Amino acid sequence: MNPPVPWLLEGEPWIVYRTRRDLLGESEKAPAVKSARAGMLAAPKVKALVKELSSWPGTVIASHKSAGQPFHKLTFLADLGLEAGDPGLDKVIARIFKHRSAEGPFQLPIVIPAHFGGTGKEQWAWALCDAPLTVYALAGFGLAKDRAVRAAADCLAGLVRENGWPCAVSKELGKFRGPGRKEDPCPFATLAMLKALSEIPALRESPACRQGVETLLSLWAASRTAHPYIFYMGTDFRKLKVPFVWYDLMHVLDVLTRFPHIKKNKRLLDMAGILKEKADREGRFTLESVWAAWKDWEFGQKKEPSRWLTLLAWRILMRLK
Repeated sequence: MNPPVPWLLEGEPWIVYRTRRDLLGESEKAPAVKSARAGMLAAPKVKALVKELSSWPGTVIASHKSAGQPFHKLTFLADLGLEAGDPGLDKVIARIFKHRSAEGPFQLPIVIPAHFGGTGKEQWAWALCDAPLTVYALAGFGLAKDRAVRAAADCLAGLVRENGWPCAVSKELGKFRGPGRKEDPCPFATLAMLKALSEIPALRESPACRQGVETLLSLWAASRTAHPYIFYMGTDFRKLKVPFVWYDLMHVLDVLTRFPHIKKNKRLLDMAGILKEKADREGRFTLESVWAAWKDWEFGQKKEPSRWLTLLAWRILMRLK
């Protein structure tokens, strides 16, 4: 089975752009790639996202899992391939840079209720379920070598333990910790950290990344019995869902396949096998769960195959060749 490239190239400009770059390996300077990228930047949906984020951080929703969170929309723009200098994006980046913690990570206004160990007041702070995603987006925008971005990445990378990254927050949030044993790794924090560090060339092959990768693979192997911080890898985990927001099959596979040293690992191949079996006869994939916040996008429905999902699925599978 091969990716349905002709069908993908009939899609929206960001799908055409990423198909040409990720599946066909075409140069950024190729006329067809430049044309698709221009179409992406001019697309009303993309322009609306950039405009919305120009008031960063906007209204930050309490739940990190909410697909409408500004930082999830920010990472989606990075996934599309936007870069610093693209229309409107520098304003967003400038606002992010205004709120750096003393330790290095970028902050968001967060409220942690007192009964969860917080202050109950809105504070500029960071947690390992948001700060790495901001780093990922900034690095994806072409700022991986920026001193502030690298300082944030180094600080967060330094929190790794032998079993991946824990549930950790900045000092402003007091003693808050998620619902789990403090010695356990947080699956989502580990996923987010690997995603961020995969965009920093100097850190991609670091011992921290290798520890994090092994943690996620081990959690998959022990998915029937290991559920740290109430993260499961069962039926809901295996449902195909995009964009990348939380801890699910597509998101974990997309992150793990960024690390070539494990592409022959049996645990990874087992996970990828589940994905491959979900393709239809034409090699297309259909969403099995959707985020309500993205209902107006092509991937916001489960009735027919999604080009964006199909593109991302084939990118994962091609990385394993």
